Amino acid sequence: MIGVKEVLASCPMLAGFPECAFDELTAMARVNRFRTGEPIYEGGSMQSSLSVIARGSVRLTSVNPAGREATLMLFEEGSWFGDSVFSPGMPRVYSVTAHEDTELVELPGDKLRALMASYPASYPVALDLVSRRLLAALTTLEDDALRSVPVRIGRRLLLLAELQKSGESANVTLKLTREQIANLMGMTRQGVHKSLKDFEEEGLLEFSYGQVTITDPAALKEFVESQ
Repeated sequence: MIGVKEVLASCPMLAGFPECAFDELTAMARVNRFRTGEPIYEGGSMQSSLSVIARGSVRLTSVNPAGREATLMLFEEGSWFGDSVFSPGMPRVYSVTAHEDTELVELPGDKLRALMASYPASYPVALDLVSRRLLAALTTLEDDALRSVPVRIGRRLLLLAELQKSGESANVTLKLTREQIANLMGMTRQGVHKSLKDFEEEGLLEFSYGQVTITDPAALKEFVESQ
């Protein structure tokens, strides 16, 4: 059994709460488990909760009218999702699917907002993190419009590494195949093949079964910024 209080205490979104509030957060939390590929919620649903990933990883997805699924973002252990928790009455924008076997600690939106009202110092932390997410989304739009394919791929992988809260000097492993990276970029596998191969030859990426390792995020950042 996961330590619910420990998971919540390590979540950046909840860092504005005082230590005494985590007993209240733990009391309202529920743990849910999902198998690989299982839907967590669908876009358009009115569910309102903040989810913290205790184990595993999830992917945010969108499906076009023809049924083709596009991966928009990947969140791994320790990350949080569910920004709509701060907009009661608004539907979920995207779907979320378990990328692998996953355990979530979920906080109901109404109870979380009530507790935040009791501890106003929690709001600036939450606002800062939501703003950072918005900036990341706008940066992705800019990349898609203005950057070359290798730079787009490199910057997207660096964004995923940053969301894992890993230091720039350490290597970072992401649970993504070449095909999943292509899906994340909205491209075919053939479209990203040359760029990924170039990154491998530069020693910036290493692929193994079901995952890719950024061997040196600082070097990858320097490489893409030089292009």
